Amino acid sequence: MLSVSPPPSLPLRNHHNRSLVHHRNHRILFTVRSSSSSSIQEAAEEKTSNEKNLLSSELYSTTPFPSIKAAKRVILVRHGQSTWNEEGRIQGSSDFSVLTKKGEAQAETSRQMLIDDSFDVCFSSPLIRSKRTAEIIWGSRKVNMITDSDLREIDLYSFQGLLKHEGKAKFGAAFRQWQVDAANFNIDGHFPVRELWGRARNCWNKILAHESRSVLVVAHNAVNQALVATAIGLGTEYFRILLQSNCGVSVLDFAPRVDDGDGSPYICLNRLNQTPNSPVAAGSSAGRKTSKRIILVSHGTTQGGTEATFSNSGNQPMSMLGIIQSQKTAELLLDLNVSTIVSSPQNACVEMATTISRVQEAADCLGADCVPRCVEMKQIQELDVRDILQLSNKDATEVPLLQPGFLNRFEDEALSALWEQSGKAWQSLLNELSDESKSEKIVVAVGDPAIHIALMGHCLNLTEDWMGSFHLDAGSISVLDFPDGPTGRGTIRCINYTAHLGRWSIPITRSTIDDEEF
Repeated sequence: MLSVSPPPSLPLRNHHNRSLVHHRNHRILFTVRSSSSSSIQEAAEEKTSNEKNLLSSELYSTTPFPSIKAAKRVILVRHGQSTWNEEGRIQGSSDFSVLTKKGEAQAETSRQMLIDDSFDVCFSSPLIRSKRTAEIIWGSRKVNMITDSDLREIDLYSFQGLLKHEGKAKFGAAFRQWQVDAANFNIDGHFPVRELWGRARNCWNKILAHESRSVLVVAHNAVNQALVATAIGLGTEYFRILLQSNCGVSVLDFAPRVDDGDGSPYICLNRLNQTPNSPVAAGSSAGRKTSKRIILVSHGTTQGGTEATFSNSGNQPMSMLGIIQSQKTAELLLDLNVSTIVSSPQNACVEMATTISRVQEAADCLGADCVPRCVEMKQIQELDVRDILQLSNKDATEVPLLQPGFLNRFEDEALSALWEQSGKAWQSLLNELSDESKSEKIVVAVGDPAIHIALMGHCLNLTEDWMGSFHLDAGSISVLDFPDGPTGRGTIRCINYTAHLGRWSIPITRSTIDDEEF
């Protein structure tokens, strides 16, 4: 059961007061894979296409959002499994598929998760599969739902209704481009992903303009990806990078600017793709199988408690709550054959890593495997960032560790040092993943939420300015998949997943600030 209350006020960065508006002024450099040959003409066409995409990305990421007067939390939910999902048929914005029995059950699970939530309003796609999911979750609430055509799934024109092998046979190169270079994919004279990003920005204008504090949005895979990406200032090149599973829940916090009431709000991605099913279960990443994976595990609550700050937490061991969180996490990861566990040398991190290792090695006794597992354990000094962040000013180090956007409080010098050190840690993790002696490799990294936020930034090829855009809780896991191997782009399967903690999880819609402050 989860209860919605107004979102916490996002802390602002001292002195320079960086915000996500500032973040959007930075161009993100990326490499677009192309199926073109090495001919001079095709290379020139690819360069022109990439330049256009960069300009398009900047356009979407620099346009300011409308200002808000009070904090707002938006919960995004993708519809349950549909008949065309089950068949492997390309749906796009067509409206011929309905929820399967499994899809209805997934929606019911989401309803139970959110049954006590006091949402002010529900926005829904008008398509049957999404609208039915919204009706199940919304239940007997008396407030009418708002359907918005801009929340429909991506328009895929001539692709819609085809099985994937039919699309490949009928459209050849165009279908290949849709698979490997979706941002520049063109069909029937349209660029579907670019159009989708424009629609997502339009949706945010309407959602933020609505006089509501807690908002439920029920839509689709691609449009929810676009909503998340445009909210935190990411362009079309991030399509298929931020995954959205059936009935996956993502949470975004919006807070008004205190320095300029008419400015674009501060935005933090509280969590991504919290699903009814296990986030580490076998499956694909953006439609592709993956055999290389990094799982970021935030250490459990320490003896400083949930109100611990950088200045008082020190190198403390886990509390009883933290020990329970470590056991729950180890149980979740038992479904995977973990190759290597690396951890920060901090006491809480070592404790959690040891718990995960012991459960992995007892997999045969616990009935999860037919043979004992051998797990390599390592400590990486670069995962320990406490000394760096404690160098920041007093106000920053007094911010509770679990408060969303807490990294915005820290001075530029501390954040730059954190980013530089996390880059070294990220390279170490990629090196661990590059072991060619194993076809499948799963690396678990146990550390502090601050270093994991930075590592996700490196995975997404961002800069240090984005670190305040993400949030992690104690005992959470975040899953990074590499379908093209460790030298390719990573995809984010989930961020800040805590459902495995059961009654000890942090409700995804709970505020950490008293309601009276809003």
